[in-house]
Amino acid sequence: MTILVGYIPTPQGEAALAAAIGEARAHEESVLVINMSRDDKLVDAHRAESSDLDRLDRDLAESGVAHEVRRIEHGTDPADQILEVIEREYPRMLVIGIRHRSPVGKLLMGSTAQRLLLGAACPVLAVKAD
Repeated sequence: MTILVGYIPTPQGEAALAAAIGEARAHEESVLVINMSRDDKLVDAHRAESSDLDRLDRDLAESGVAHEVRRIEHGTDPADQILEVIEREYPRMLVIGIRHRSPVGKLLMGSTAQRLLLGAACPVLAVKAD
């Protein structure tokens, strides 16, 4: 199984989705998408609501890759929840889209993406689309 974390319809999210689909196809496995939005609607880079998870589901279905979408519970640390899923599911790879960060931002280890890069018990593919 390949896990895709926090897909949103941005260049980083689209690049991460393409990478996750490619990995799943190459290894004949499924994709688990962990949705980090507060409701069923995804938010794009301009903070406009997209057509909820239907578009993501349609893109995955068209790719021919078996998939599942799960939502994290809000009110707790998303990185902890995702790391727990990784420990339970034993994925082959975690895919995450990241934004370009300044050198100072790279030194700060508080973000969910950085915690996943450091704490995942599987290989992590960090996809940057800048």
